[in-house]
Amino acid sequence: MPAQATAASVEQVIFAGLAELGADGEVSREATFEQLDVDSLDLVELAQIVDEEFGVELQGEDVKDLETVGDVIDLVVARAS
Repeated sequence: MPAQATAASVEQVIFAGLAELGADGEVSREATFEQLDVDSLDLVELAQIVDEEFGVELQGEDVKDLETVGDVIDLVVARAS
């Protein structure tokens, strides 16, 4: 059963996932993927982590317009509820 997708739990998973993917710099809600040197392949892997943890499926179309870590967190929380 997927974990409860609260803003805090999603943030924790996303931050840990980005660190695991080798994000450069400090991961924060305000950080952009460009600042963190996160590319589209990294975002696909991050989407897989989100799906495994919370049962929220993100497609390429969903994430292509997102610019910050906070945008992804907000999208996952919205989709999970």
